[in-house]
Amino acid sequence: MLARKYKLPNLSWRGTWQWAQLALLIFPLFPALGAVSLFLLAVATCWRAYHQMIHSPVNWGLGFLSLWLLVTSGFAFQPSEAFLGLANLLPFFILFAAFSVLIQTPAQLRRLAWILVIPSLPVVILGFGQIFWGWATPAFWQNVSGWVLEAHGNPLGRMASVFMYTNILAAYLQIVLILGLGLWIETFQAWQQGGNRLQDKQLLFLSVAVPGNAIALFLTSSRNAWGIAGLACLAFALYLGWRWIVLAVTAAASTIVWASFGPEFGRPWVRRIVPAFFWARLSDQMYPNRPVATLRTTLWQFAWNMTLERPWMGWGLRNFTPLYETKMHLWRGHPHSLLLMLSAETGIPATLLFCGIVGWILAQGVLLLGHWSDIESIKDGTQWYQDQLIFFTYIIAFGGCVLFNLADVTLFDLRVNTLGWLLLSAICGVVYRYRDMLRLHRLEKSPNCD
Repeated sequence: MLARKYKLPNLSWRGTWQWAQLALLIFPLFPALGAVSLFLLAVATCWRAYHQMIHSPVNWGLGFLSLWLLVTSGFAFQPSEAFLGLANLLPFFILFAAFSVLIQTPAQLRRLAWILVIPSLPVVILGFGQIFWGWATPAFWQNVSGWVLEAHGNPLGRMASVFMYTNILAAYLQIVLILGLGLWIETFQAWQQGGNRLQDKQLLFLSVAVPGNAIALFLTSSRNAWGIAGLACLAFALYLGWRWIVLAVTAAASTIVWASFGPEFGRPWVRRIVPAFFWARLSDQMYPNRPVATLRTTLWQFAWNMTLERPWMGWGLRNFTPLYETKMHLWRGHPHSLLLMLSAETGIPATLLFCGIVGWILAQGVLLLGHWSDIESIKDGTQWYQDQLIFFTYIIAFGGCVLFNLADVTLFDLRVNTLGWLLLSAICGVVYRYRDMLRLHRLEKSPNCD
């Protein structure tokens, strides 16, 4: 099978790949140092692989989008804010282009997943200390690490750990939770077939990290992340054919939804079963009588009205905040929806182009997953299955990022924004590597092919 020649990455990139692993390992706890390392790595990779990158239609699309964003920034309501907002997008386009060249094999996906999951354990430990024991960092620590630990969370009572706000931590945790779950399934199945000492240690670590991430995610009280984590578990159960888990997750989710939003008939009885922490949070009864200007529905409506007023060019990046503050006399950093924020600030054409690029990569990844047997021999049982599973895990993890940003915005956090682009570039890199096999598969399936 032709796919065999694509099995190993280009050995000439080994030093760069090792550099990337070290940078990503320290990134959650030392974001400034990790960010500088990743930026230098991205620039070096782009310089070295320039001729390869300019032949990528995706990179051409991102290049055109970059030019369009520069133009719209010049016509923004506050151009200075719009040009500053470009820093949340343009450098990450470069990062994406670099890592889609650097990451191209399932073995790299697996290694990268470990690199991302390992530092989540100290992040969670710090979060537990923050919530339960009031841990806090001294004033000078933020200058050293780039983050601050606030006693009892931010906002109070909700875990934020090393991130600025609890929702950002939730976005980070849902990524590492999904990646860790995929690694745990893979390691557990290999261990069942006769594991070695290394697999024993790996399984032990994941058996601590995955539940730890799940508990921490629960303590963020992020409804968005709760729902996505449940959907991710359901996706894994369907993929693995574990029907009893599908039934259990569906039953649990239905019970919680009934307790939160169900008809009056039977709801009081259901609420005796479901902890109030869940149904009161989902139904928003935990924080009643909030000002209308703070509600997401109000933010979404305002952003949509902005879009209708300037559908082509938008108002400019970072311009939602001053406009909303002027109208509502309340500061809000974003409209709690990336899609609505982009349409309001960059216009509908730019938003459609952005969504089209991301959607095309994700669609190609799903298509590749369905044709995995054309990439690796199905006779190679265990390895074939594990490689397909890790690629599936990345698709689910990035899908979770997409869903999270429908009701929130992670663009402004350096670490979570980087992880999102990293997942997308990893999917794109594997698609790039095997697209020739996909074309061959289509030709073989063509009715005109003899």
